[in-house]
Amino acid sequence: MSNIESAPTLRDAAPTLAGAAAIARASRTRLMLEAPIASTLAKLAAPNVLAMFVQAAQSISEAYFASLLGITALAGLALVFPSVMLTQMLSAGAIGGAISASVARALGGADVARGASLTVAAWIIAVGFAALMAVLVVLFGTQFFSLLGGEAETVAAATTYALIFFPGCVAIWLCNASLSVIRGTGNMQMPAIVLLMVSIISIPLSGGLALGWGPLPALGMVGLPLGVVLAFALGAWVAMGYIVSGRTGLSFRGAFGRLDAGMFSDILSVGALASINTVLTTLTIIMMTGLVGRYGEGALAGYGLGARLEFLMIPVIFGIGAAMTAMVGANIGAGRTDRALRVAWTGSLAAAAIVGSIGLLVALFPDLWLGMFLDPSDTAALDAGRSYFRLVAPFYAFFGLGLALYFASQGAGRMIWPVISSLSRMAVALVLALILTTYTGMGVEGIFAAIGCAMLAYGLIIALAIWRGGWRKKTP
Repeated sequence: MSNIESAPTLRDAAPTLAGAAAIARASRTRLMLEAPIASTLAKLAAPNVLAMFVQAAQSISEAYFASLLGITALAGLALVFPSVMLTQMLSAGAIGGAISASVARALGGADVARGASLTVAAWIIAVGFAALMAVLVVLFGTQFFSLLGGEAETVAAATTYALIFFPGCVAIWLCNASLSVIRGTGNMQMPAIVLLMVSIISIPLSGGLALGWGPLPALGMVGLPLGVVLAFALGAWVAMGYIVSGRTGLSFRGAFGRLDAGMFSDILSVGALASINTVLTTLTIIMMTGLVGRYGEGALAGYGLGARLEFLMIPVIFGIGAAMTAMVGANIGAGRTDRALRVAWTGSLAAAAIVGSIGLLVALFPDLWLGMFLDPSDTAALDAGRSYFRLVAPFYAFFGLGLALYFASQGAGRMIWPVISSLSRMAVALVLALILTTYTGMGVEGIFAAIGCAMLAYGLIIALAIWRGGWRKKTP
C-alpha cells in the first residue's frame, strides 16, 4: 500500500516544481511593475554589475596574456578585438536585449505561453547569427585585418585568434541568448552566476592554453580564444538546462508548435535596429583602428589598450542596462510608459556617473591601466595610450549615458533614436578625425580628439530625443 500511495507524490514532483517556479516568476514581474524604482533597479542590477566586472577582468587578463606573448600578439589582438566585441555586443546586448525585452513584454502582458515560444525562437536566431559570423570570418577575415593596416605578422596573429574564436562562437550566442531569456523573467541572479562561472573558468584556461601552464600545452595565440569558447560552452549547457527544466516558470509543452513568424519578428524588429546600432559602434572603432594603424605598430598597440578599456565600459553599463531592459519591457507591456521612462532615466544617469568616474580616473592617471600591459621601454605605445585617455576618457560619461538609454530603448521597443545617435557618432568621429589629421598636423592625437567629440554627440542626441518624448511617438 505504501508504494501505491507514494507513486502520486513522485509523479507530482515536477508539476510542484513548475508551479513554484511560475509563482516566483509572477512575483518578479509584479516587482518590476509596482516596487520602488531606484531600489528595485539596484537590486536587479547588482548581480549583473558584479558579473560584468568579473567579465571585465577576463578581458583584462586576455590582454595581459597577449602582452606576455609579445608586442605583435598585442597588436594582433587590437585588430581582432572589435570583431570579438561585436559578437559579445550582438549576442548579449543587441539581439540578447531584444530577446529579454520580448520575453518581459510577453510576461508583462500575462502571456506566459508566448514567453516560452519566444525562447525557442531565440535559440534558433542565436544559432543562425553564429553560423553567419563564422562563415564571414573564415572567408574574409585575413583580408579584413589587412585592410586595417596591420603588418604581416600582426595580421597573422589576428587571423589565428579569429579562426578559433568565430567557428566556436555558437557557444557564446547560445549562452547569451539563454541568459537573456532568464533576465526577461526578472531573474538577474542566475545569469550573473553563470557569467561569473564562465569568467572564472576562462581566465586560467585561456592563460594556461596560451602560455603552457602545468599540463596544458603552450598554444600561443590559439589558446587565448580556445579557453573563452570552452568556458562559454559550459555556460550555455548550464543556462539552457536551467530553462528547459522549468526553473524559469516557463512551460515548454507545445512551445515549438506555437512558433510563428510574428515571434521571430518580435525579436528581430527590435534586434535588427539594435544590431545596426551595435555594428555602427563597432564600425566606428574599426575605422579609428584603421586610421591609427597608419602611425605604426606601437601606436596601434597603445590605442588598442585604450579602446579595450572603452569596450570594457560596455559590460559595466550592460550590468545596469540588462535590468533596465527587463523593467522597461515589463512596464511597456503593462501599458505604464511613464514608469518605464522613470526607470530609464534613473538607471542611465547612474550608469553615466559610474563610467564617467572611471573615465576621469584614467584621464588623470593613465598609467594605472597602461602600466599593467606595457614596459617603460614601449615608449610609442605608452605615448599613444596616454594621449588617448587624456583626450577621450573625459567623455566616457556621455558614452555611458547614451549606451544605457540604448538598453532602455530596447525594453520599450523603440530603437530609431539609438540608431540615429550611433550614426551621428560615427560621422563625427570619421569626418573630424580626417579634418584634424589632414589640416592641423595633430597626427594620432587628432583621431583621439575626434573620438571624444563623437562620444559627446552620441550621448546628447539620444538623451535629448527621449527627454522630448521619443518613446511616445509611433516609431518602430
